[in-house]
Formats: sequence, structure tokens, C-alpha cells
Amino acid sequence: MAVAGAGAFGRNHLRVYRELETAGAGVVLAAALEPDPARAAEVAEKYDLPVFPTVEALLAADLKLQAASVTVPTVHHHAVATALLEGGLDLLVEKPLAASLAEADAIIALSEKHQRVVQVGHLERFNPAVVAVEPRLRRPMFFESHRLSIFTPRALDVDVVLDLMIHDLDIVLRFANSEVREVRAVGLPILSPNVDIANVRVEFDSGCVANFTASRVSTERVRKLRFFEPRQYVSIDYARQDLLVIGVDRALPPQVAAALASGQLNAADLAKLAAQFGHKDAADAALGPGLSFSKPEVTPGEPLKLELLSFIEAVSTRREPRVTARQGRAALELALAIQAAMASHAERAHLHDFFR
Repeated sequence: MAVAGAGAFGRNHLRVYRELETAGAGVVLAAALEPDPARAAEVAEKYDLPVFPTVEALLAADLKLQAASVTVPTVHHHAVATALLEGGLDLLVEKPLAASLAEADAIIALSEKHQRVVQVGHLERFNPAVVAVEPRLRRPMFFESHRLSIFTPRALDVDVVLDLMIHDLDIVLRFANSEVREVRAVGLPILSPNVDIANVRVEFDSGCVANFTASRVSTERVRKLRFFEPRQYVSIDYARQDLLVIGVDRALPPQVAAALASGQLNAADLAKLAAQFGHKDAADAALGPGLSFSKPEVTPGEPLKLELLSFIEAVSTRREPRVTARQGRAALELALAIQAAMASHAERAHLHDFFR
């Protein structure tokens, strides 16, 4: 195994691969690719690895490589992935799959030509709370997603949609299981040249609607997804790996119905509602005649470790990865449609004058 790119994402991949190697998980971390000399020297010393400045040098070394993580900046995904695929390697490509649909299609075509595994690094697919809720899915019809981060100078080569929101786009595409019908979006650059905060509404052919808010200039860190489906309301806290499920009967108390309709229920709100109906403990409580509250068991785990273990399994067994290249392409396609919608809105609203 090699890791191409030793920036913030790449260093995490290096760390986890080494941990898996030490644990006997069937992987050997053999090399890294990093053109920056200082960063390369640091990685070489820390992991006792050969670090190469180019893909050509990496492939020319006799390391018997079978697979690699591609963690270079998005603009370089296509070039690096192409060279590694032609070199016969299976790949885990960090999200987004590529900078354009044409580049994504080229990666997919090349992987199919050489019969190589390509898994896309949509990390939240491996979040234990997401894994726990998937078997419970019925027919989600309304999603509310919030992903907020404090500003950092990393990943500023892309906007907040490709940086943060794309995680939630991938999850909702998976859960909704329907073609996109309409996209409306607004976004603003705040502290970088690209859009740093965005609000999006997506409607699917099924009638399902999803609202997304993403910001990388927030004063707090929030990673939440809530959705409604027949007889059920589900709240996922990605950061806490926490899952709340509220069963809904037809006859809801008016105050509970109003709270549900607001889409803003959280653990504290539920505890208050439980107390209102005479329950000291909200867990597994029946909140009046129409609402029941439960917290399904979630097995904790580091999503990146689970993701890389899944990739190793796909490489070893030649099975389709949990997040395929075509699924990565679908998330990218929706992200680019959102970018186009934001650009159209900015033109109509004359947002080029916003900071003058």
C-alpha cells in the first residue's frame, strides 16, 4: 500500500494504515508520494518509509505495490489516479472523486478497462451511526442537514460544497434512492475566494425534499442529519456517532406535532418533552399517546479505520467497494449542479457587489 499525498488527509491515511499493519490487518504500508521536500522528509522519518516526489518514481521502485490512497488536492485527482491505475494499482480516491465529471468519467473508464477497484472516500458512509440506521430505512421524504465548521486554511482550493457538503449529498443520495429533479442554492464567499457558506434545497423525482446547510466559517462544529419517513423521525449526530429514533403514531399531541414539524428536535428537546408527559428519563419513553423515543445501539469506531478496512477487503476479495466510483460520480454531479445554481443566484442577486 502507498499513500499519494501527505497533507492533512494523507497523514491520517498514513497513520491508520500503519496502525492496521501493526494490528495484522493484512496490509503493509510501503511508500508515500509527496512532492514537498520538507513534508516528505517528515513523513519518511516518522514512518520509516521511502517517499517519492512523483508518481513515475513511485511506480519505478520495485515495491510490489497493489493499492494506494489518493489524498492529493482535488485538482490533481485525475492525473494521479490515471497514472496509478495505468500502473496496475487499486485506488481509494478521497472525495470528491475528481474536479469535473469528464475527469470522473475518465477515471471510471480506466478502472473498468484495467479491472481495478476504485473506492471513493465518502467517510460518513462508514460512520457507525449511519451504518446502524441503514437497515431501519423505510421511505425518507424530508431531510434536514447541517454541517458547520470553524474556519481553517485547509482545502481552500474548493468551495464548501465540495469540501464539506458533499459528505451529506452522498448520504442523502444513498438514502433517498431517487433521481434529482430540481436544485436551488445560494452561497457566499466569506473568508476565501470560494463559497464558504451555502444553503441548498434539492427535490427528487420521488417527491422527497432535502435541505442542506454547510459552512466553514461557523463559531461551532455541527455534523447532523435529520429525516422524516412514514411513522418515524431519525436524527443522526455524525460527530457523536449518536442515533435517535422517534416512532410516530397517527394521533400526536398538538405540541409534539408542532415540535416535530419544526425539524429542530434534539436530545435536550426530547428530554423536556418526556418530562412534560411525566417521564423522568427520555430514553425509550413514550411521549404521550403518539410518540415513542429510542436510541438504537451504535457500535463506536473510527470512520476512517472502518473505511480503510473496507477498502482492504474490496482489494483482497475483488468485490465491489461500499462506495463505488459511480456513486462518487453521482455525488460530484449533484455538487456541480449546486455550484451552477449558486452561480445563477449570485448573478440574479448581484452578489458580486456584496462586499463592496
